[in-house]
Amino acid sequence: MTVHLHQEDIPADIFAPGATIAVDTETMGLITPRDRLCVVQLSDGGPDEHLVRFNAGSDYAAPELKALLADPARLKLYHFGRFDVAALQHYLGVVAAPIWDTKIASRLVRTYTDRHGLKELVRELLNQDVSKAQQSSDWGSPELSDAQKDYAASDVRFLHRLKDELERRLVREGRMVLAQACFDFLPSRAALDLAGWPEIDVFAHA
Repeated sequence: MTVHLHQEDIPADIFAPGATIAVDTETMGLITPRDRLCVVQLSDGGPDEHLVRFNAGSDYAAPELKALLADPARLKLYHFGRFDVAALQHYLGVVAAPIWDTKIASRLVRTYTDRHGLKELVRELLNQDVSKAQQSSDWGSPELSDAQKDYAASDVRFLHRLKDELERRLVREGRMVLAQACFDFLPSRAALDLAGWPEIDVFAHA
């Protein structure tokens, strides 16, 4: 596998038309309007991963990346897409949909556990290990270390294979329709987060 680092945008036509794209983001923190978007990770399930790094003060123009993410013919694959979709919407101004989310799928079908992190999913379903050592590192640094680049790439490296296994289980348990409804709602959930309702269930009685 090869990790490609791009600055401010992706080259044109690096992915086949219509290919499902795994997407992840790295930011300066967990409060989207405050903590800027630093890196977007992309994979089409092949041997290469692509990282797009944004500098401090970036205008986030990125026309090729925006076109890719906004393409309605491309499925976007996430793990906890709620955060990533909000970050992409806030900084790039695009709704990166349609969506398939491995964390939502895991919660719906792996009801025998409360461990739905990417590391746990990769270990159980794919029998491989993912290091999380760089999760809290400085993604705004002018230079990304090799360890940071490999960590960022690993967040999209396994998502296509996880989707295949989780989708099989969702169909087996009769929960695929419910999962799809959750995926379709995710951009609205991200918009609620950005609008000031991150921890409030607007459907709750009280």
